[in-house]
Amino acid sequence: MKQPLPPTPVPARRRPQQSRARQTSLALQHAFVRLLPERGFDALTIREIVDVAGTGLGSFYEYFANKDDLARVSVHLRSKTLLEAMRGAVAAQTGQPLAQVVRAILLALASAHASHPLEWGAHYALERQVSDPSAYARMYERFVEEWAAALARASDGFAAGPQLEEAARTCHTIAYGLFAHAHIRAYAGSTMADTQAIARQAELALLGYLAQLQAP
Repeated sequence: MKQPLPPTPVPARRRPQQSRARQTSLALQHAFVRLLPERGFDALTIREIVDVAGTGLGSFYEYFANKDDLARVSVHLRSKTLLEAMRGAVAAQTGQPLAQVVRAILLALASAHASHPLEWGAHYALERQVSDPSAYARMYERFVEEWAAALARASDGFAAGPQLEEAARTCHTIAYGLFAHAHIRAYAGSTMADTQAIARQAELALLGYLAQLQAP
């Protein structure tokens, strides 16, 4: 009696490990983000994305299940660029006064946002559309952890404990809110976001808050 054949396995989408494959994946992500301000998420088609990226439909489906999948990956990786900017600033300012550490972080965030501001507006608008609550919360906590590390490493910073966690969460909430909503307004047709002005506003807010929190 013949044994039944095992089911044909469904091929998994390729992970972009090799250099050329990674470049293809990045090209699709960049094309997607470039087209968003002009076309909008709902109207944008996969065909338009692959045409701008210079790839084929087959390549698209090797890496992404659909447009929503591409959007989620793009949002995640863009958020990581901000985390990396923060980490670089914190590493360079370890042991410096708190005010200097905070200023360096905000200037690093401003510099990261200054490149392609409309794309950042699309990023923040899309973040609210495609991120599931658990993924959004996890990324939010990663930023809070970076702020906590920064505040703890300052020469006049915070000791580990509930106050440090409160301070870190408040710092991220203020900075994120100012940068995100300025770019969303610009994406919606308002004036372009002035990232240096946003950094100054955030610095005034954060240093005032932190001074009150540390006051005897």
